[in-house]
Amino acid sequence: QVQLVESGGGLVQAGGSLRLSCSLSASVRISKINVMNWYRQAPGKQRELVAVLLSGGDTNYADTVKGRFTISRDNAKNTVYLQMSSLKPEDTAVYLCNVGATSTWGTLVNYWGQGTQVTVSS
Repeated sequence: QVQLVESGGGLVQAGGSLRLSCSLSASVRISKINVMNWYRQAPGKQRELVAVLLSGGDTNYADTVKGRFTISRDNAKNTVYLQMSSLKPEDTAVYLCNVGATSTWGTLVNYWGQGTQVTVSS
């Protein structure tokens, strides 16, 4: 059962922009979202944490994307976004969203999206 659905990837020229979206399925029973993250993984490279959004609103970014990427959230839709601007060829990767939450049972749960490909051409 798909719990996180990602969209928005694609092919873009260097300098362009893309916005990724990641929505938590309505079937997921949670009482609180604790953290929403975006990771990326390029071929032959380790997975990299790109952006973090904590429940209180604090954000953090990898140095490689700081000033170019913005993470945000729509609470009503349980959706997290990653706005990517001034894209570079080295941003090419599969982007994965990750949500850490507290279930309605009070347990900590962790969900991953299926990944969406972002390709930046030079």
